[in-house]
Amino acid sequence: MKLAVIGFGNAGGKITDKLLWYEQKTNRDLIKTALSVNTARVDLARLEHLPEEHQFLIGQTDSRVKGHGVGADPELGAEITEMDRHEIDRALDTVPVYDIDAFLVVAGLGGGTGSGGAPRLAEQIREQYDEPVYGLAVLPSRDEGGRAVLNAARSFRTFADSTTNLILFDNDVWRGSGDTVEGGYDRTNEEIAKRVVTLLSAGEIDDSPVSENAMDSSDIRRTLSENGVSTIAYAESDRIPEQGGFLSSLRSNGTHDWNGADSATKVNGLIRQAVQSRLTCPADIDSAERSLLIVSGPGEAISRKGIESGRRWIEQTTESVEVLSGDDPRPDADTLSAVVLLSNVTDIPSIDQLQEQAVEAKENIEKQEEVRKEETEELLTDDDDVLDPI
Repeated sequence: MKLAVIGFGNAGGKITDKLLWYEQKTNRDLIKTALSVNTARVDLARLEHLPEEHQFLIGQTDSRVKGHGVGADPELGAEITEMDRHEIDRALDTVPVYDIDAFLVVAGLGGGTGSGGAPRLAEQIREQYDEPVYGLAVLPSRDEGGRAVLNAARSFRTFADSTTNLILFDNDVWRGSGDTVEGGYDRTNEEIAKRVVTLLSAGEIDDSPVSENAMDSSDIRRTLSENGVSTIAYAESDRIPEQGGFLSSLRSNGTHDWNGADSATKVNGLIRQAVQSRLTCPADIDSAERSLLIVSGPGEAISRKGIESGRRWIEQTTESVEVLSGDDPRPDADTLSAVVLLSNVTDIPSIDQLQEQAVEAKENIEKQEEVRKEETEELLTDDDDVLDPI
């Protein structure tokens, strides 16, 4: 699949930057163009892999913004996006629409620019182009505070409605207890990039060998069907030794097993491990409507029989016959990976929790605002209310 990726807001820009980095690192060919749109100049300046000419600052002429962000205010983020639609059109004009299969709009939902602006951008793209518009939304961790939770809960519904399909990533599940703030986000962004690039680049013609059972963009588009929410499963083998191990044995006679087990068993086990480990957003997997499985790595280590066994297991586990599978040989890889897209999941506990916490946060914020209003009024007024203001 060929993508035009647009990172909206701080988190969206950083994730887009990381997607470019991982694509280059693994010699894949996925992103035809990448853009970053933000209301804060300093956030754009931190991007390392996205060229400056693909960075677009909006809200410069608005007295409330002036290139310094929208202060976690999603209404302002949405308003600025609408107001500077001409600037966003200028960004979209750089997209080679004739050469892409889909748009991917990336945003964190806890702030203001991404949560408010990304859904507006997705709506704008769907009005102007025929290609599907997928979303990649990052839910905030609970320690980011009630305001972030409230922003995310409100934006989630709008973003899901405005995209063809919305892929979720839950920061709460992935942040390590020992992570620094910056280090934690960088690590989770790398995990996002690894999954998204491995999944969506499969089947594209690049320097890798042609796959025996290649996926193409139509398979991905079929799986990411209209108006759904999706999550991604992923597992990776330990490093495969070059000398005296599985690969060298296969190259010599094609029959040796991998660490004491045949390759079909290993591949099947890796697929099960992926689905049973952390998803990008935890969900009840039997609520998935459709699934897509890709096994990527050294061609000698990919077992067709193992993939078929894994595909049948996913069918049984999800109770769905809509499961597609394919392989993606990568001669330079030293690990084997299995990535599974679980599409149109309907049972997502973290969304239920997010909405409950958002309702509570909304009530607390409104109560605090009322108390502050009363306290300010008391401060400005004498006890007997006998003094008139000038």
